[in-house]
Amino acid sequence: MDILKASIDWAKAELFSTPFFILFGVGFMAAGLGFWQLGKTDIARAYIIPTLVAGTLLLIIGLGLFFTNKSRITQFEKAFNSDAAAFVDSELVRSESTLKEYKNVVFTAVPIIIAVCSLVILFVNSPIWRASMITAIAMLVVILLIDGTAHGRIEAYQKQLLKADKELKK
Repeated sequence: MDILKASIDWAKAELFSTPFFILFGVGFMAAGLGFWQLGKTDIARAYIIPTLVAGTLLLIIGLGLFFTNKSRITQFEKAFNSDAAAFVDSELVRSESTLKEYKNVVFTAVPIIIAVCSLVILFVNSPIWRASMITAIAMLVVILLIDGTAHGRIEAYQKQLLKADKELKK
């Protein structure tokens, strides 16, 4: 089993998925600009700032993840060539930490925030609050979609790391 190849393949798969954050960010920003130019009603005008903010946040997330994962590809090769066992150990620690973050943030906190936003929509009649909550829900759903696939990839990657760790310790 070539764990270096698996690590690089995982990082490349992450590089493929992170531009979706950027794509959705641009979409949200375009929607915000569209509401600014074409919005005639109070609710349409209320979407301007929330969609621009959500778009900006998604762009920041996407760009941050893209550059982080791009630099990992070269770092993986250097770390693996200097000490394969230490590389596998550090990747196991990082993948375990990432999986815990997904469990706590993406699959626990995000659904709770979506539920709270839904309740605000039910009980608050102000256009800016409704637009903000609907935009927040849409942004969080995008995060769930993209991070749901990333979670599956890092789980599979961690299993490969565990196999490689067993082989190295033989």
